[in-house]
Amino acid sequence: MLTARGLNQYYGGSHTLRSVDLDVEKGRCTALMGRNGVGKTTLLRCLMGVLPIASGSVEFAGHDIARLSPHRRAALGMTYVPQGREIFARLTVEENIFMGMACLPARQARRVSGEIYELFPVLRDMLRRRGGDLSGGQQQQLAIARALVANPRLIILDEPTEGIQPSIIKDIERVIRLLRDRGDIAILLCEQYFDFARALADRFVVLSRGEVVASGGAEQMDDDSVRRHLAV
Repeated sequence: MLTARGLNQYYGGSHTLRSVDLDVEKGRCTALMGRNGVGKTTLLRCLMGVLPIASGSVEFAGHDIARLSPHRRAALGMTYVPQGREIFARLTVEENIFMGMACLPARQARRVSGEIYELFPVLRDMLRRRGGDLSGGQQQQLAIARALVANPRLIILDEPTEGIQPSIIKDIERVIRLLRDRGDIAILLCEQYFDFARALADRFVVLSRGEVVASGGAEQMDDDSVRRHLAV
């Protein structure tokens, strides 16, 4: 579904991504892991077009997207749940969800699928509340729901468990597993919480100092080979 080859990116004089290769397959969850500051979020923002790449290639569903704007990537079926959620605090829950449909043709953006409220039932009861009034965990559920209403073929999740209470982490894990098992969507999960990623991921990619230092299927990656790149 998504293939990146030889991605390089710079921030001033810093070489932040170094010849990164990445594959994200349909019907599978790929976990991107690494310590803080190693380039994980930079990579995700490059894949979504929020940041430009200096060199390399990015293909999505057979399309060369390396120079496409974020909204054109979204129209192809890519969605992004950024670190920190970035919901619209002054808009209601319902308005936030409808914002996720901005990339869809008008005829498809007229109503929210009931499945969204089956996945996140708490949102159904909060449609008229402002997004900024929700708890951190509820805002994370809202951010994921906003991405899903666009009917994506790929969803990119940046640290979805950060600052979230354990009960809602379980709800988010349930939703990601359901999406993966459905088989029609590719998932790229950026995460530092190894046990959460291990419960969901079919494949691991580990970054250190902007380059891939380990990758492989879940059955090939033992705990120690991943954890040693996460320890501070």
